[in-house]
Amino acid sequence: MAEESDFIIAPPKAGPASEGAAGVVPRPSGPEHDRGPLPAGLAAPSASLGESGPDGPTPPGRAKRRLLVAVAAAVCAGLAVAGGWWWLRALEGGDLHVAAGTVQADLLVPDEVSRLAGTTLVAGPRGSEPPEAVAVAPAGCAEAAGPATRSVYGHEWTAFLSATYQDAAGAGDHTVTQVIGVYPDEGKASAAFRRLDEGLRGCPAAVRTDPDGSASTWSYRTDTVTPDTIGWTATQDAGDGWACHRQARLKGRTVLQVALCSAGDGRPAVARIADRIAGQVTA
Repeated sequence: MAEESDFIIAPPKAGPASEGAAGVVPRPSGPEHDRGPLPAGLAAPSASLGESGPDGPTPPGRAKRRLLVAVAAAVCAGLAVAGGWWWLRALEGGDLHVAAGTVQADLLVPDEVSRLAGTTLVAGPRGSEPPEAVAVAPAGCAEAAGPATRSVYGHEWTAFLSATYQDAAGAGDHTVTQVIGVYPDEGKASAAFRRLDEGLRGCPAAVRTDPDGSASTWSYRTDTVTPDTIGWTATQDAGDGWACHRQARLKGRTVLQVALCSAGDGRPAVARIADRIAGQVTA
């Protein structure tokens, strides 16, 4: 069964450590791991602080200062490792130990999305920038066929995050995607929201060609349009009822989207998820 792929995740762009930070596994704790080599750069203290160095005997005061500097460096390294581990937990769908007001904090974790969607979901891929526009015919349907791509979000955003969750069985029967794009001002956010609205209005149907060369035909039906909300359904032709129910919201400097793809009616769940995200957005 085919599925819309406009949420294809692009590699994280270079930027702050919160975007695409490398995962770090902490050293296990417990009695069986309490002994072992000290952290790099921290030598075991000798019985005398007046040990010899390359320039001759080291005065006790200087040796003591060097030891304190080494200890401080080791502590800082440990804090960096711990910070990377918490971020890794967030990427894997664990507890989100992130700063309030960031796009990471605005996303819902898999357990919460599962409750709102009525099915068990697990964390999948994430992206820190919109993917390129999808290949589509007619060309004027780029926004409808790829609502989370650069065709809608453009290049002027200051923060972007997308996360896809999928059913725990791995069958692909349900997928939920959350997208948040933050802009430097409300005018630029409104412009992105208008691009999506106008794109949907001008595209009742389109043929998408995915990167692997496979093509599928989709029809687009809008059911909700207000100054700050667009709701629509993308239905695959000859897809046995397979559809992606979507909502986009404009809130201040933020354009958020939620998509639930399944063979059932996902509109109520999408509205619940979008309401919860919008309630957390502060930008």
